[in-house]
Amino acid sequence: METDLVQVAEEALAELKAGLAGVGITLPSLRLDPVSAAGNYPRPLIDLGRCNPATARELAAVLSGERLRGRVREVNRAARQRAAVGEPGVQQSPR
Repeated sequence: METDLVQVAEEALAELKAGLAGVGITLPSLRLDPVSAAGNYPRPLIDLGRCNPATARELAAVLSGERLRGRVREVNRAARQRAAVGEPGVQQSPR
């Protein structure tokens, strides 16, 4: 059962890394905390580590939804452009 906790933490860490990468953010120190995951009764923690101010601002923008809204606008704009040139398989949505 204790190994399950470490595995769950490793899976959560992988999900977090993938999610951050999906929005263009890398936390170089992101890792499973070795001290909390060691011993006979591990209670693993994910160490978010340190980052520079620019990365902190990017992360804050993502968490507040600003980057997501910008990305949605980008995708919608590209879809409208493809629909305007009649790209096959793209339907123009009503405005």
